[in-house]
Amino acid sequence: MMPHEDQIREYLDLLLAANERMNLTRITDRAQAEILHVGDSLTLLPHLPKGRHRLADVGSGGGVPGIILAIMRPDAQIVLIESTLKKAEFLRVTADALKLSNVTVEPRRAEEMGQSIHRQSFDVVVARAVARLPVLVEWMLPLVKPGGWALAMKGPKAAEELAESGKAIKRLGGSEAQILPVELPGRDGHVIVRIHKKLHGKVR
Repeated sequence: MMPHEDQIREYLDLLLAANERMNLTRITDRAQAEILHVGDSLTLLPHLPKGRHRLADVGSGGGVPGIILAIMRPDAQIVLIESTLKKAEFLRVTADALKLSNVTVEPRRAEEMGQSIHRQSFDVVVARAVARLPVLVEWMLPLVKPGGWALAMKGPKAAEELAESGKAIKRLGGSEAQILPVELPGRDGHVIVRIHKKLHGKVR
């Protein structure tokens, strides 16, 4: 049995039930949700720091990947950033129901978070299906600590979007960016775009 399997099963129950009342996910088939929500989220695990760390999920929506990562990595302090108040409330209720003491919810826009005390305070910032990469890096990189990482879950157009993001990445203190292919049943072209934040240098 997979560790934390009961919590993941309960999370999917809550997500799919709430989705009947509000738009949290387009995936309503449970078997598909297990692959495209749970399996997708688990592809990030090899890219997270081994020890304690702070992680932000930008545009968390229904909690993918942030809730799954919180279940799998109880040693990580995870902040779910979601500006839609109904969705943020779902995230709060769900974290409480799953007894995820390592989760906090910020009902704010990522741009606001990047100009707050949270600026450059996260070891890792993740995002999935939120925006095109040129926009996403403007939201993610200000939150990443120098020496930390932004992990954007993208599809087949990742290389094209990355080429359009070069200036913004450089301006926001990012250095090398890599496109890491991920194998996921039923989802071709899935990749993680991994961007490192420079340890030194001027960051505006």
